[in-house]
Amino acid sequence: MTPYFGRFAVQAAAFSAMLAIGAGTALAGEAVSADKILNALKPKAVTRGISIGPQVNPQADTATQAAFIDSMRNRKTRSLSLGEREQIAEIAATKPKIDLEIQFDYNSADISKASMPAVQELGKALSDPNLKGSTFVVAGHTDGIGSDGFNQDLSERRADTIKRYLVEKFALPGQDLVTVGYGKTKLKDAANPADPLNRRVQVVNMDTKTAAK
Repeated sequence: MTPYFGRFAVQAAAFSAMLAIGAGTALAGEAVSADKILNALKPKAVTRGISIGPQVNPQADTATQAAFIDSMRNRKTRSLSLGEREQIAEIAATKPKIDLEIQFDYNSADISKASMPAVQELGKALSDPNLKGSTFVVAGHTDGIGSDGFNQDLSERRADTIKRYLVEKFALPGQDLVTVGYGKTKLKDAANPADPLNRRVQVVNMDTKTAAK
């Protein structure tokens, strides 16, 4: 990110793609498969149970979320306000998601050669018929080194790069991919801000249609 990047700078373009599902993290060099990504992004079934206390109308909540996400489609990444970015993050917290530790060339939004296979597997997964009709959030995150403004811009450009690749190489509908950047505001490992684990692209299935049982 900056000269302070230290020993990580030399290896920035050579880090292996890593995968984190939920609280788990893949080992360095572990292959990222389309099946793993697909399984992580499949909508989860909603189980109806007996509840005590104030009743919440899940249909109304789902409709509100769906309307908001729909309003984000076709928006330019840099046009999103801080409030909109935070609202996306709040909704995404309850949705199927996956963290791809996609590395980019140093101080750049160009995908590193080492991470290209992971991006290709992502494209295969999002092209699967099981995910057809879903809207996905592609969120860019940086590590904690550097200024807020620099990292915010870099995270947005990196999210845009992933979207452009998926649209051009896999013919995914651009309107189904909502891009957002969070800079260094949502570190995965806050105790180690320079850790490569923080430099990631999170993909979230924002589809509000879930199977009830």
